[in-house]
Amino acid sequence: MKAIDETNYGPLSDLIGTWEGNRGEDIAPEPSGTEVNSYYETIEFKGLGETENAESQLLSVIVYSQEVRRNSSGKLIHHETGYWLWEQGSDTVMHSLTIPRGMCVLAAGGFEKTASSATLNVEASIDEQDWQIIQSPFMVKKAKLSAYSQQVNISKDQLSYTQTMLLDIYGKSFEHTDKNVLTRTD
Repeated sequence: MKAIDETNYGPLSDLIGTWEGNRGEDIAPEPSGTEVNSYYETIEFKGLGETENAESQLLSVIVYSQEVRRNSSGKLIHHETGYWLWEQGSDTVMHSLTIPRGMCVLAAGGFEKTASSATLNVEASIDEQDWQIIQSPFMVKKAKLSAYSQQVNISKDQLSYTQTMLLDIYGKSFEHTDKNVLTRTD
């Protein structure tokens, strides 16, 4: 059960809680083609409240941590931390994330919210001036991320997402995709 919080989290409010899913599909690049992995994961979202920027922007802030493991071995294959933010007074949602491979993304977009569901859509690109991708020199040389997009759907106690990362890797452009369906556990 979610704790009572007076903060207006707007379209992000249904994220708060712990989510688990074991039907993940990771389509990843390999030197000789494509690798498909099934995975399970836990994502924990916590409301941090509201913050102001320059006394003129009011943001609702949710922090999260995501841990992803292969179904076949239990091996950790991805860890991610970051924030989801909603700019009150506009239709803008932001997703800032960091992964321990020397990569950070600040994506933004919009949302659709009804009484029973919410859909969040965010994007970032190395060509975009406002919503960008930062990566280490190694990643730029070996596995450059040039675009990121994510769609998250929340309906009652079910969360599903699809994300696509356009990579320049192994001498080619590759759409690395991940998707999963998770259930709220608290």
